[in-house]
Amino acid sequence: MKMIILAATILCCTTAGPSRAEPPQIPEAKRTTAGLYVTAKEAYAKWKADPQHVKIIDVRTPEEYVFVGHPAMAFNVPLEFLAYEFNAETKKPVMKPNPDFVAQMKRIVQPTDTILVTCRSGQRSGPAVNLLTEANFKNVYTVFDGVEGDKVDDPENVFHGKRMKNGWKNSGLPWTYKLDPRLMYLPSDK
Repeated sequence: MKMIILAATILCCTTAGPSRAEPPQIPEAKRTTAGLYVTAKEAYAKWKADPQHVKIIDVRTPEEYVFVGHPAMAFNVPLEFLAYEFNAETKKPVMKPNPDFVAQMKRIVQPTDTILVTCRSGQRSGPAVNLLTEANFKNVYTVFDGVEGDKVDDPENVFHGKRMKNGWKNSGLPWTYKLDPRLMYLPSDK
């Protein structure tokens, strides 16, 4: 009798309701004021279900968009630009904010569209979502695993420290190096 109850409980719990378990824990650095998060796979499913009203926005630099590749349907609206300087203290390139970010977004999306914002790994998409939320855009999600995904954290793994875990490219989703000027940030767009 106990086996029948156990089997019925397992069957009930595995077939009823949505298949998604608890939402993933979002690191503090990737959290947004909107509180809306999707994985790359979920973002693609949302876009595929309604490409007319769901827009994928890649906020990486134009250089990343061009040379690393991008989701095939993603608009490139950079949150920041390379300043072509190097910060010796942080050992990173200097970035400068895109002062026209929100204005450029208003030319691409409607405030009622579902906006899925991605970057390399989810670090820049959060601040971009916050700017859009402040500008009264609704339904703004961050793709928290980004285009390249998170780093593998396993010293025994050949990919340790590489962005080979989750993300758009590692999930087998459509991405490309092909460029479509209608989807790209171009300085003449101001």
